[in-house]
Amino acid sequence: MKSTDVFELVIQDFSEEIKNIAREIRNLVYKVFPEAVEVVWITQKNIGFGTGSKKKTEHFCWLMPATNHVTFGFNYGAELPDPKNLLEGTGKLFRHCKIKSIAALDNPDLIKLLKYATTYRVPTNK
Repeated sequence: MKSTDVFELVIQDFSEEIKNIAREIRNLVYKVFPEAVEVVWITQKNIGFGTGSKKKTEHFCWLMPATNHVTFGFNYGAELPDPKNLLEGTGKLFRHCKIKSIAALDNPDLIKLLKYATTYRVPTNK
């Protein structure tokens, strides 16, 4: 099964709006980091992106669809520069933002966070 097919399995039960937001987050990740390795967890309805397949050491971001938004998370979000306070959460490392529209992905501060995340504490591609 192709990666795109597995990705679509994760988002298949959500509204068209949520599916489109998830697809656009994915497109943004690949635009910023074309060589990203994508790992899909069908049961958890979660898609991770990184330089390898290891979630805790090689991933820099992830997405998870929900009923009214798509959670766009950053594995080291607590340590990323976030002067506009886009990220939510209280975990030791992980932070996220709730994306409720495709237009939200045009936010230059969000794009800066993503770009920084691709270089922060993540090993280079193998």
